[in-house]
Amino acid sequence: MNRRFFLALLLTGIVVFGTPLLFQGPRRPPITNERGDSARAVERDSAGRGDVRPAATPPGVSAAKPAPGSTAAAGAPPTAASGTPARVTAPAETSVVNTPKARLRVSSAGASLIGAAFNDYRRLGGDSTRVEIARSGDPLLSFRLVAAGDTLALDRTTFAVEHQADPNVLLFRGTVRDIPVTVKWSFVPDTYRVTISRVQQPVGYVAQLDVTAGVSGNAYLLVDLPSGFQSSEADSISDFTHLAYAFHKKGGGADLVRFSKLNPGERAVKPGPLTWTVAKSKYFLVGLLSDAGIAELQVSGAPRTSRIATSGHATAVVPLRDGRASLEAYVGPQDWRRLVAMGRDFENANPYGGWMQGLVQPFATIVMRLLLWMKDLFKLNYGVTLIIFGIAIRVILWPLNQTAMRSSLRMQRIQPELAAVQKKYASNPEKQRDEIMRIYREHGMSPFSALSGCLPMLIPMPVLFALFFVFQNTIEFRGVSFWWVPDISQFDPLYILPIAMAGSMFVLSWLGQRNAPPNPQAKMMMYMLPVMMGFFFFRFAAGLNLYYASQNLAAIPQQWLIANERAKAGPKTG
Repeated sequence: MNRRFFLALLLTGIVVFGTPLLFQGPRRPPITNERGDSARAVERDSAGRGDVRPAATPPGVSAAKPAPGSTAAAGAPPTAASGTPARVTAPAETSVVNTPKARLRVSSAGASLIGAAFNDYRRLGGDSTRVEIARSGDPLLSFRLVAAGDTLALDRTTFAVEHQADPNVLLFRGTVRDIPVTVKWSFVPDTYRVTISRVQQPVGYVAQLDVTAGVSGNAYLLVDLPSGFQSSEADSISDFTHLAYAFHKKGGGADLVRFSKLNPGERAVKPGPLTWTVAKSKYFLVGLLSDAGIAELQVSGAPRTSRIATSGHATAVVPLRDGRASLEAYVGPQDWRRLVAMGRDFENANPYGGWMQGLVQPFATIVMRLLLWMKDLFKLNYGVTLIIFGIAIRVILWPLNQTAMRSSLRMQRIQPELAAVQKKYASNPEKQRDEIMRIYREHGMSPFSALSGCLPMLIPMPVLFALFFVFQNTIEFRGVSFWWVPDISQFDPLYILPIAMAGSMFVLSWLGQRNAPPNPQAKMMMYMLPVMMGFFFFRFAAGLNLYYASQNLAAIPQQWLIANERAKAGPKTG
């Protein structure tokens, strides 16, 4: 019994102390930004109609990325150098493409993507307008061209917009230092399909990006990723601490660089070939995917106005082949099934688990598949789904728990014999060992039988780890209410669930001690463990507390039955 309780304490300490350290971040007052458009905007709906309307901000797009420097040796990827791009001198207009899922804005200044608002998601901090991820004056995707030993910022040139028959296609033509450049945005919602609630529907956030330049020889397209995002969350601090650039190496796995890990001016290069690279906040991302491969990702730290990093710089280096480059852009929510539909392990655009990724990521994938399947099957609120999931885990583990608990009962019965042998042969370790093995054989047991009682505690741990990380970034839980809890991805404002979790844990511990021999250490743990867990789970996601409390409550009947078996196995001793 002692070993089981101390092992439980160790495992609990790992969960409680270890996992929050992976996502810790400094605190600061929230930062908010407002979004404006350029001087003229050409609004085009899905039917292709357009009208010219005034917009909120002065002409021009001010690039927030560092300006380019000279290239490296021929054949090597270029390196971006710091600087301030010039503002566009000619008036720029913004073309707006409305898809069933999003409203996307592309500026004629360099054909840059300058805005993305999502129809299915509303702001949780402040008003309830739809989520807009772009910050004012900060493009989501902008381009530079490296050719003939020079780096050209395309956003210094106003491109001509050629309207196409397809309202979801934008074609931009321009000349940059005598080099003709064409940028084509094709917002094609039906590129990929995803099954949600047994219904096939388009992914809805995908664009095909084709860039053509009149260059020869070694040339590169530099795609500057967002330097940050506008927060639409009730807890903007948590949103900012999740800001990161992620990437996936061909033939390898996914990894990320958090904004908080880059000091101002610090640079890092992630060599390719890369399958994709993204800039992400807690729930949304802007990603580039390339089957041909991205040569490398260059990241650097941006100046900070406080301890928390809200900005960074990242550039994807894409080789031009015969003056052409083709990419796919995903601009939208971290909707797990939609990311899976993109293929190429894009669902790992938010790598879970930090240094424990190899352990946590597979379990996180299993947990996500099960929760989404249960949600579609039962058509219930995610809070109710988590309750069912917690109970189901306990029911599935019931036979294993039963075997382990009965093994513990057998160990309890032979303890007096083991104690007598240990005392009798205290001065003869070899004889003592032989006699202990004899007792185990007579009762059909082994020295490892005691460890089998710990197995049921070990199996749910990876699920608990996975759920901890799943609740960090899973947009499916964002804003989902459950009874008195307005958002199960945030902490319970009334703290009822963490108290219920700690209370149910105490009941389980009490039943575990019922009809068992006196054990001062176990009795101490019966009080300490629930208090400690309740304290650390106090501000964890309400959904995580709901799952844990449901699992504890579902385990009470089994503990009660085992306690009664203990009473029948021998006289009550404590």
